[in-house]
Amino acid sequence: MASSILEALDIIADNISPLDKEIIPIELSVGRVVTEDYIANFDLPRFHNSAMDGYAVKVVDATKKVTCNEVIYAGDNPKMLLKEGSAIKIMTGAPIPKGCEAIVPIENVTMKEDVILLPSDIQTNGFIRMAGEDIKKGTVFLAKGSVINAYTIASLASQGITHVTVTRVIKVAIFGTGDELRPHFEKIEAHQLYNSNSPMFLTRSRALGCDVRFIRTSADTLEALKKSIKSTLDADIIITSGGVSVGDKDFTKEAFTNLGMQVLIDKIDIKPGRPTIVGVIDKTVIINLPGNPLASMVNYELFIRAIIRKMSGRTEHYHGTVTTTMKHDFSVRGGKYAVILGRFDGTSFEALKPQMPGMVSPMQEADGLILITPDVNLLESGKTVTMIPIKWEFGIGKKVELFTS
Repeated sequence: MASSILEALDIIADNISPLDKEIIPIELSVGRVVTEDYIANFDLPRFHNSAMDGYAVKVVDATKKVTCNEVIYAGDNPKMLLKEGSAIKIMTGAPIPKGCEAIVPIENVTMKEDVILLPSDIQTNGFIRMAGEDIKKGTVFLAKGSVINAYTIASLASQGITHVTVTRVIKVAIFGTGDELRPHFEKIEAHQLYNSNSPMFLTRSRALGCDVRFIRTSADTLEALKKSIKSTLDADIIITSGGVSVGDKDFTKEAFTNLGMQVLIDKIDIKPGRPTIVGVIDKTVIINLPGNPLASMVNYELFIRAIIRKMSGRTEHYHGTVTTTMKHDFSVRGGKYAVILGRFDGTSFEALKPQMPGMVSPMQEADGLILITPDVNLLESGKTVTMIPIKWEFGIGKKVELFTS
């Protein structure tokens, strides 16, 4: 019996586990997922410091004339004590001296020789960066399951951390099936087709941070398929396309089950792409996608992307959504749970026309997809819809409503 889209996503969430971990330099860690909490070793800032070029002063000296005979620069270790009736010139980032109650920006004072007239609106701790106001010692500043980006590196470096523990890179193996398919770098006969699916999955998986290898298209025989499978069982994920329907040469599922595949998902109630299978052989996750390019693409985006997120150890492994509106009317046949690809311009969603399971061209235009329930026959212009982005990664830490109805 076919699983629903939501059931399939739940099965993935419940059965896919994060991979083991490795330690790498922080400079090489962008895009990786940390496997432990990182706790601050010290406050950031490490000490109270000036947020402006200005003067360290006492609040009681507001509106008064004060004298200034000293200056503190960033990197100094001031030993002086600030007293009433005086000010100390201070530069941005410099530690504030003892006795300082506020910083007055240089543009807010009136100067005459060594005498400074202070303004009336001096607030206690004004323009002072307090120690620990950014990151507090002993607190978690980078949580387990977070994806590292360039700005995460700044936090890690600010704590003097040189290496991080992350989930290792996911290894993906890809091969297609079909006697009629040939690699895109070979000449083909009039009755043959280029294999567009495997290069698509290869590059998409790499874009999602995986280490990918491509196995030549397998012939449509049980023995050829089993040989291809055996050569890829060291991978974390095996992706195939084609041979999963009910044709005379559709042996893909049989070949995998003969080698011990435990089937987790046997068909999904989705249009396009119903004949999609997810299973496991030991620790290797198997995904058999349909041969039609667009059908396999939408199932990759919905299910394989979810598998990759979960396997990488991400806390935010559920699909994130964007609420938007339909740009134009779009009619659908109805009666099935379906996927609609479209363009997103930041304010509205425009369904692509046409979009059939065997097409290639709509995929390159799509920014996102929406899921509709069987009762939907027309999506009217201005209707609120729920879009799952494709061209950028957007995961969240909890399940949300995915369907437009």
